[in-house]
Amino acid sequence: MTADATTPPHAPGRLPAVGHLMPLLRDRLAFMQELRSHGDVVQIGVGPRPVFVVNSPELIWEMLTAQSANFSKGRLFDKLRLFGGSPLPIAEGKQHLQRRRLMQPAFHRERINSYIDRMSTTAEAALRTWEHGARLDVLNELQLITQGVVMSLLFDSEPARDPAQAIMNSVDTVFQAAIRRTVSPVSAWEGLPLPGNRKLRAANALLRRTVGDIVTAHRTDPGAHDNVVSLLLEARDEDGRPLDDDEILSEVTALLAAGSETTAVTMAWLLHELGRNPDIEERLHHEVDTVLAGDRLTADHLPRLDYTRRLVTETLRLHNPGWIVTRQATVPVRLGTALLPAGADLIWSPYALHRDPELYHDPLRFDPDRWLPERPQPPRGAYIPFGAGKRMCIGDGFTWAEATVLTALIASRWTLRHTPGTTVRPVPAITVHPSSLHMVLEAREHAAAREAA
Repeated sequence: MTADATTPPHAPGRLPAVGHLMPLLRDRLAFMQELRSHGDVVQIGVGPRPVFVVNSPELIWEMLTAQSANFSKGRLFDKLRLFGGSPLPIAEGKQHLQRRRLMQPAFHRERINSYIDRMSTTAEAALRTWEHGARLDVLNELQLITQGVVMSLLFDSEPARDPAQAIMNSVDTVFQAAIRRTVSPVSAWEGLPLPGNRKLRAANALLRRTVGDIVTAHRTDPGAHDNVVSLLLEARDEDGRPLDDDEILSEVTALLAAGSETTAVTMAWLLHELGRNPDIEERLHHEVDTVLAGDRLTADHLPRLDYTRRLVTETLRLHNPGWIVTRQATVPVRLGTALLPAGADLIWSPYALHRDPELYHDPLRFDPDRWLPERPQPPRGAYIPFGAGKRMCIGDGFTWAEATVLTALIASRWTLRHTPGTTVRPVPAITVHPSSLHMVLEAREHAAAREAA
């Protein structure tokens, strides 16, 4: 061991046997933010298990890029195997590289541009059901819309509202189980016939039955479809082998889950911020009205929606959906002055990173203009909403496009107002979602008439 290399220090407040489990359970977000003041890498205890928290943006970047081969995805991703199999978000090593190559054509820029029309069609159909003066459960509604968009691109179709709600509830059940198992210091209870475990099995069965029926239909009549499932059915690995049904089932289920959750949560926070900042909302309306000029939104409009894009960028900073990302060292590694043994569990928090006052001026202020090119920008590694390196989320471009499309479409038609007495707080589950976000719908023509009066 060299003189400048040491085992990372323990964070204060560690208790015998439980470690830092109490602050993690009490207020995860505040705890992760507070840990940033204790060093570039700090050690906490989750029960008796040591976990190393990486706070430095330079070291997070190094871990995700230059040293990525020294880490597996870690505990959270292992628990996400609840969705079945080893789809791309969970796969490791050679399997991850092969799956990413197979999936990449579905997420090329040109392919994403081809999705814009279907995104718009699906979202517009949902928005036509909204009613002026209605009270909207914003997160639930956006989850249904984003799930509908993903399903229309995966399958060329989307279910009716009640089956869609059942699918969404099942995805949420699996996600909630994964995060509980990640932060739990013991795992013996996971195989017991407890009510939560029975609910989890039922949710997974519904998801795989739903997706399995669709995959079977595509195999029966492959020429009738042009979608992501079709691409997976046609894909071949390096040996010319097609994916089997279970592999396709796992990939599609993972895409359905991941592709709807992040965008819905981001959009919910964005609408929350518009409701709190009427000056920002007015600027958005002006841009959307000017760029679209009453026309139907197409891929050609997206490059001109500069302010809309900055709104999404700032939402992914201030309200990043990820409060925890895990890694595990596969060999002894050094990060800065921290020496970590093989098998060490590591975590980092995009949510806490993006709110660090050392990296962002007035970090709790929602300010889309902080992303203007003439303004000082954060250092490399300080803004990574989708990760970095070879394991960076393959769907980042899809999420940027979908969030921009949904923001523009909603802003072109609707204003959403907070219900009186609303208190919205962040809830760190699998993503950091709003606790309860109910807003009143106001059609923009009604808003204009009211202002004129």
